[in-house]
Formats: sequence, C-alpha cells, structure tokens
Amino acid sequence: MSTPSPSSGQPLGLRPVALAALAAFIVIAVAGVLLRPLIPIDETRYIDVAWEMRLEHSWLLPLKNYGLYTDKPPLLFWLINIAWTLTGGVTDIAGRLVAPAFGALAIWGTWRLGRRLWDDDSGAAAAIVLGGTSVFVAYGGLTMFDTMLACATLLGIGALWRAMSEDRLDRKAWALFGVAIAFGIYAKGPAILLHLGPALLLSPLWTDPARRPGLVTVLKGAGIAFGLALVLVALWVVPAAIEGGAEYRYMILWKQTAGRTVDSFAHARPLWWFVALLPVLLFPWVWSGALWRGLRGLTLADRGLRLVLVWGLSGLALFSLVSGKQVHYLMPEMVAVGLIFCRAQVLRLRSWAPFRRAWLAVVRTMVLALALVAAALGAGGKQTAAQLQPWPAVALIAAGLIVVAALACWRMKALAALMSIGLAVVLAFDLVIGVTGLGPAYDSGTIGRMISPYQQGGIAVVTDQYHEEFDFEGRLLPPIQLPAPEEAAGWLAAHPGGVLLSECRDAALPREAAQRVPFNGTDWCLWWGAQTGRAVAQPAQ
Repeated sequence: MSTPSPSSGQPLGLRPVALAALAAFIVIAVAGVLLRPLIPIDETRYIDVAWEMRLEHSWLLPLKNYGLYTDKPPLLFWLINIAWTLTGGVTDIAGRLVAPAFGALAIWGTWRLGRRLWDDDSGAAAAIVLGGTSVFVAYGGLTMFDTMLACATLLGIGALWRAMSEDRLDRKAWALFGVAIAFGIYAKGPAILLHLGPALLLSPLWTDPARRPGLVTVLKGAGIAFGLALVLVALWVVPAAIEGGAEYRYMILWKQTAGRTVDSFAHARPLWWFVALLPVLLFPWVWSGALWRGLRGLTLADRGLRLVLVWGLSGLALFSLVSGKQVHYLMPEMVAVGLIFCRAQVLRLRSWAPFRRAWLAVVRTMVLALALVAAALGAGGKQTAAQLQPWPAVALIAAGLIVVAALACWRMKALAALMSIGLAVVLAFDLVIGVTGLGPAYDSGTIGRMISPYQQGGIAVVTDQYHEEFDFEGRLLPPIQLPAPEEAAGWLAAHPGGVLLSECRDAALPREAAQRVPFNGTDWCLWWGAQTGRAVAQPAQ
C-alpha cells in the first residue's frame, strides 16, 4: 500500500516535463555517441571485448587481446553483439547505443517506482530529477555496466516493496526479486547484493509492522529469490567455469569480488572520497535552496521515503567502505537520490514562484557549472589547453550555457529549469569534445588506423598494462604483443615489418626514431621496423 502523498490536491502537471527529461536524455546520449570518440580506457576496452567475442565465437567467455577477460560478466557484450547483428554491421555507434538505452530505461523505471511508492506527481518528479542530474546523464551515455545495474536495482527494489507489503508469501514478487539479483550479476557481478541486500536485511526499518510478513515468510521468500537467482546465474557460470579452467574460476568467483572489496587492485581511494564528491555528484539539485527547504519538510512516517533512504544511504556507506571507488559505482544510488529529492520537490512545488523570481539560484548554479567545466577541461594541463581550439567555438558553447540559464530563469519553474541546466552542462561537454582538438586527441582510431596495415609484421606495446585501446578501431586481428621495456629493442629488430608503441615518457627506445602522437592526455611514441619504410622520424600527427 502506498503512503498518501503530502501534496494531495490538484495534480501538478509534471508528466510533460518528465517526458521531456526522458526525451532529452535520449537526444543527448545519441549526440554524445556522435560527437565523442570511444572514451579510453573503458569504452575502448568494452567494445573490443565484445568484438573479440564475436570474432572468436566465444559466447561463454569474454576475451581481451584474445585471452580470457575476467573483470566483467558477459551481458553487456552479448547485447552489443545483438545490436551489431540487428543493424547488420560491426560499428561503434550501434554498439555504443546499448548502455544508454538502459539509462533511458532507468529514468522510466524511476518514474514507475516513484508512482508505486507515492503518486504520479512524485514519479514524474523523480524522473525529472534523475534525467537532469549531470553525472547520471554523462555516465548514462557511456558504454559501461552501471545503467544496467541501476535497472536491476530498480527491478529488485520494486519487487521487494511488493513482497514486504502483505502478510503472506508473494511468490511472484520474491521470484521477481531473484530475477533482479540474477540480472544484476549478469550485468556487473555480485555488486548487485550491495545495492539490494541492505533493503532486504533492514526491512524492519521501512515496512509497516501491521502488514509486513513474518520472519519465516521472509526467509521462505528469500530462499525462493536466491534459489532462482543461483539457477539463472548457473546457466552461464557453470559452463563458463568449466571451459575457462581453474584460473578463470578463481578470478570470477573470488578475486573480482573480494579483491576489489578488501584490498583494491584498481581505483583504491580513501574512505571519505564519495562524500567529498557529493556536491558534484548531485549537481545541479543540491545548489537549489528550495530543494533544501523541501527536504526539511520530509517525514520519516513515509515508509516509501524510509525505503529509499535505507537504499541510498546504505549504498553510499558500503561503497565508501569498499577499497576500490569510481564515480559510476553509485549510479543505482543516484536513482534513490532522485526519489528522495522528488518528495522534497513535490512538497514545495505549489509554493514555488516562477524561476525568474529566484534568479540568484540559477546564477549560483550556472557559475558552478562553468567552474566545473573549466576545472574538468583544465585538469589536463597545458596539453589539454592547447587542444581546446578553436577558442571561438569554446566561447560560443559557454555563451550557449548562459543563454540556457537565462531562458530557464525567464520562462520556467525551478524543477524544469534546474533539469535544463543539468542536461545543458553535459551537452556542452560533448560539444566541446566534438568541435575542438580534444576529440582527435582522445580518439584511439588515430593510432589504430596507423598501425593496422602492419599487422602481419607484428604489433607490440610497451606499457605497464595494455587496455586494448587500439584493437577495435584498428580491427587488429593478431594478439598485441607485450614485451618488457628492456626487450623492446630486441623485439623491433626481430620484427622488421612491424611497429612498436609506448607512452613516450616510458619509452625504452631513442626518442629521435619515434613518431609522436598525442592520445589520452599524453604522447605516444611509435617505432617502425626497418622494412616498413617508416623507420625514421616522422612529424607528429
């Protein structure tokens, strides 16, 4: 049973704005795919894994550089291959639209969950908040696993809400909870348990004591859910573990879960890292004074609110405790934040004046937006600044942001105005990448196409860890060879028709014999074998 809305009365008419948020997310996600190159190192790697699986017909085991890839489960790679099959060709555009589709589905699912927990106004407001949160829009448009994980979490929370609302065993609801767990595991592994587990374990904090099922009933339901999840996951894990061997079993069943949790071998960051980033993660909403006034009006008597608070706060706490941290790990919790913020919005929306009467809020938000854009682009130092050309285009995009803010201030109420600003910031980033030198400087296809003709002679990369940045764009069929720095000169002598690459700062060969190409914030050096006809210094590309 849903908690009655404190905002009872006339509907607020938020449905058109929510539909606009969903449509705008889709448009900006597609625009990002068209404007940006594959972003290293994640997008370049995941597209390559899907491509290698297709080449080798390895549908059970993901492949990276034609060896086993144990970091992630296969669902995203399967779906990318389905997209390629349906579109009739292996293209980066078709493959890169898969994950954003789940981003749009997450906004729609947030709308539905908000409506189930409260009412249609709250659901629509939640979709507006999530669809206008800049970090969600930015990461939701990338080829990553977290939008799928957000959808799995939404499915699981909705099923748990239904299962815990009646004093009986709702087998369908518990089975759906199990499907959500399996979906999450196929999407990104056991991390789904960190998103869904607390809501189940802490259910006494948010359920209605007069209506919730007893402990025995909950245990039976949980048994149904986890039993079904195990069966569904075993359909892939068992044959994959048999075919992959002992090392693959160890990696997927232990190291990629416990290793990242206890002692991260990647992305290790301090305990407070996520909390320090909250002002950026929740931009632009946290910069609205009206939102904070609305939050003060929320009541814990609302059990739907208690559920999303348990979900959001426990996720933040658990992922803060986990050793490895990345911004996109909290994408499912951003859905919970959207649901919390939507209640604050609905509570105050009738009393809000048009946004032009709150021009200080929009000015404050836009100043922060421009500061964030400048900080992000300036983080690359002198090289990034040099690539931000032509400057008139950058200035025009910045002016466009200001125009969006002015129009929002003049014509819109606060909810739609802040959503527009959040979306406009992401579009501005994409435009800057697309129309300046940043795009070519982060395009792995530049080097990929340069080295592709030398595949028969051999291609080697000297680096601490190769992330398959160039394989897909260069359509490189033989495995890239990875000699140690001290072996580089010998490898090049033994492969006169080949090419060797290294970041110039780590290069083990003479600088004067290399071609230098800017890529991913640094210069890469290329050495050509004696028989390639390019074994002398070349001008930078």
